[in-house]
Amino acid sequence: MSLINERQDFSDVADVFLLHGSMQSPAFLDGRLCALLALRDITAESWLEEVCLSLGVEQPRDSPSAERLLGWRRQTLDALSASDLNYAPLLPDELFSLAEQAQGLKEWTLGFMEVVEEVTDESLRERWSQTLQEAIDDLAGLGQIETDIDDSPENENDLFALTEHVRMAAMLLYTEQHPGKPQVEQADAPVH
Repeated sequence: MSLINERQDFSDVADVFLLHGSMQSPAFLDGRLCALLALRDITAESWLEEVCLSLGVEQPRDSPSAERLLGWRRQTLDALSASDLNYAPLLPDELFSLAEQAQGLKEWTLGFMEVVEEVTDESLRERWSQTLQEAIDDLAGLGQIETDIDDSPENENDLFALTEHVRMAAMLLYTEQHPGKPQVEQADAPVH
């Protein structure tokens, strides 16, 4: 099975970054990826160029690294466009401290908002639903969250709620920019 079709998690992508001599978290680029897929339909080639530029290399070190990076894009696009609405940001998981998870969420949000600011204009934003406008405004504030938090059930619950808010905002942006994708069943649709 090709790595392109394999499920990527945060550690998989972080390992590719390390292989290329980068200690940066994939979370920032994942936020950028999500927004780029929603707003510009970034191609696989353009995505690979963006990642390589961020890593400070001309091209991936080897074929498995390229496949993993392209698989990351494919997985994100598939999740954003799926009817089961299962998109999840690529963030540090429970193997990381809550502070590291919060830092990942903050970085993801900063990457996402960077693209939103670069790509959108007032005309596009005016066409967004009120719900999407409010969600994007909320994300702008999330870039300022405190990440030096203790591992506690309360902080864990708060971080989960913030992550869920980010996830929903990302899916909302994608679905509003891609009407009809995903094909979500309408519960109130008349049956004939």
